[in-house]
Formats: sequence, C-alpha cells, structure tokens
Amino acid sequence: MTTPSTSPTDTPARLLQLLSLLQTPREWPGGELADRLGVSRRTVRRDIDRLRDLGYPVQATLGADGGYRLVAGKALPPLVLDDEEAVAIAVGLRAGAGHAVEGVEEASVRALAKLEQVLPGRLRHRVATLQAATLPLTSGDGATIAPGTLTVIASATAGTERLRFHYRAADGSETRRLVEPCRLVSTGRRWYLVAYDIDRAAWRTFRVDRLTEPFATGARFAPREVPDGDAAAFVRRSVSSRGAVPYELDVEFSAPAEVVAERIPAAVGPLETLPGGSGCRLRGSVPDAVEWMAVRLGMTGLDFRVRGPEELISAVRELGERMVRGAPR
Repeated sequence: MTTPSTSPTDTPARLLQLLSLLQTPREWPGGELADRLGVSRRTVRRDIDRLRDLGYPVQATLGADGGYRLVAGKALPPLVLDDEEAVAIAVGLRAGAGHAVEGVEEASVRALAKLEQVLPGRLRHRVATLQAATLPLTSGDGATIAPGTLTVIASATAGTERLRFHYRAADGSETRRLVEPCRLVSTGRRWYLVAYDIDRAAWRTFRVDRLTEPFATGARFAPREVPDGDAAAFVRRSVSSRGAVPYELDVEFSAPAEVVAERIPAAVGPLETLPGGSGCRLRGSVPDAVEWMAVRLGMTGLDFRVRGPEELISAVRELGERMVRGAPR
C-alpha cells in the first residue's frame, strides 16, 4: 500500500488528492484509489459522490476492469495542479500572450493573470527565472512588453480597480496617468489598453509598449460603457485618427465569417457574410506596415483575395513569390 500524504480523516485534503489522481488521463480501479488514499473502498465511493456534487464529471464503469475516470463535462471545473504543471502552464501562457497564434493572445493574458494571482512565491520565482532566459514580448516594431505589465493590467481590468502608470507619448513626453481600465485589445502587431482617463475625463487608448510601472490602486469603480460598446472598434478609430492607419483594407475569404473571426484580430475590422453564404468580406484598417498584414493573412491558412489597397496587394504578391523561391522543387 502507498503511504497516503494526507490523513484519512482530513476530508477536504483527501478530496483534493483524489481529484489530483483522477485528473491523470487514465481509469483508476476503486481498490487502487483506496490504497493511494489509505481509506476503504466505501469511503472512495462517498468521496466520488462529493466530487460529483461539486460539479466534477466522474464516470464509473462496472466489471472486473472497471473503475473511475474524470470525463469532459458541460463546464470547466477548477483544476488541481502540481508545482511542475503550474510552472509549465504559466510559461506557456506567457508565450501564448506574445506569440502570433491566431485568437489566443488576449485569452492567454486573462488566464495568466488568474494563475499568477494564486501562484506561491517559490513558483513565481521559478516562472520569473525561466522568463528571464527567453525573449520578451514584442509589439512588432522592436518595442518590448514585459509579460508582468500585461498581467497587472488584466488583473486590474478584471477586478475593476483603478490603475496608475507612467506613459510615454509619441512625441516623447511622459505623464502619470490614473485610469479605469476597460479592455486590453491585441491587433496581433501591438497591444492597446482601452481605459477611461480620470484626470482628462475622457476615453483613451494607450499603447502598452509605452506604458511602464502599472500599479493597481485597489480603488474599485463602476464599469462604464465604452463608446459604441465595442473596445476593438474604439481602438481602430483612435489609432486611425492619429494617422497611423492610412490604408483601407478589403479582403474576401472563401471561409465562413465565424472561421475567419478565429484567425484575424477583431481590431482589424468587421466581417460581413457574402451573398449566398459562400464566404465573407473583411473591411477595416491596415497598419502602415502592410508587409505585416500580408504575413498575417498568409498565416490564416485560408483562401483569400485582396481587393485593396494596392500597397497590400503588392505586398501579398511579393510575399508569395518569395515563398515560392524559398521552396524549390
């Protein structure tokens, strides 16, 4: 018998240990679980029922080879992670937050903020050490973003806490800001914070790579409605008004709008279904770096046709020819 790491009478600790075992992708015979936990099979059955009451979908199979296993349910219950798993997930989420993987950047930041909030100090140090050995996040033009900056902003946004930070404008001037953060928006090339500026009594967008020393004040606020109710559209209009987005994008995809939406950042522009439902059309703003947009379109893995602007059409054509030359038969 394996010596149990918890007392048989410590029900909460025993349930956590049982849950940790069941999260291993295998089927556990009742007798083996009883040996691992140092309890009777009857106690194991009662504990299984308790986990089911808490929302964990534990499946039981009958027979000599029967046992228990955790299966996919309708909702995601809390997970129990060991130290190695927690560190691996934290590092992976940091990579996902800055990597050009379609549609996962913002979700990675939200998940990372939740995970780092509960990581013990010893694990925070390990994650920081691993991160120090890797490249920082890049905004696409050489500017870097510390992953911790994104998680502090995400935590303040989720907790509706006012946020203070230093901000460097495009002209080099620096100011101290106090804002009510609304949303982080990833364009794939840059990160932007949409927030209500307290001192200026107005909505603003902030490039995150120009933001330093973010600090959640702990002061809560009642969420405001972002102009037009769409943070991505607000970023698009705000950046366009500064002259940083001079080109109008017009691209047709052969795939449905819901498929394209998973692979193109919402901040680029809205999607409209083509007549007959054969595909969709993307119209929006193209950053001045049209070469980046050409690469982004190629990374979707979908068939598309660029109708404008001419600069993007040329960039896509040149990229395609370069790819062909780089892969000779």
